[in-house]
Amino acid sequence: MALPSYGIPFGLRDVKLWPLDVTGETPGTIQDLPASRTLSFNDTEDFEELRGDDTLIASHGAGPTADWNLESGGISLECYKIMAGGAIVTTGVTPNIKKTYTKLGTDSRPYFKAEGQSISDSGGDVHGILYKCKADGELGGEFSEGSFYLTAASGTGFARTSDAKIYEFVHNETQAAIV
Repeated sequence: MALPSYGIPFGLRDVKLWPLDVTGETPGTIQDLPASRTLSFNDTEDFEELRGDDTLIASHGAGPTADWNLESGGISLECYKIMAGGAIVTTGVTPNIKKTYTKLGTDSRPYFKAEGQSISDSGGDVHGILYKCKADGELGGEFSEGSFYLTAASGTGFARTSDAKIYEFVHNETQAAIV
């Protein structure tokens, strides 16, 4: 079967997150964002206009970015740490293991990579990859009566220094797991 001329993504099958090193380039250990519900993003850019003589003369962009949103069911402390910074400490032995996430006032939010996968009704799958994300919007969730906890985050995707990539869509003829 040949790769169709366009993908028809349906649903969200998987989202993975990777912490990035201090350069914002090298990914660390991959983590699965469990019960992924949403990975959305918009290509955006701030423009400055030059006006004079009651006319728009020119417009110049400040460089593109990608505004993104993530939502998942439940809470993965490892994924939360990738987005928020902080530390995780595991203590005890079975059946009394305890994992504690702690965020200090001195912990800043780090950069990370995100990739989502959707099956495609035209065959194969489609991956959306954000190469250098920062949760510079809201990051949180809600414990409430009669409802599952949902983790939600929003932020900005920036260009990598090495190749200027902000994001990619990859349409695979055959479904491919996120690696």
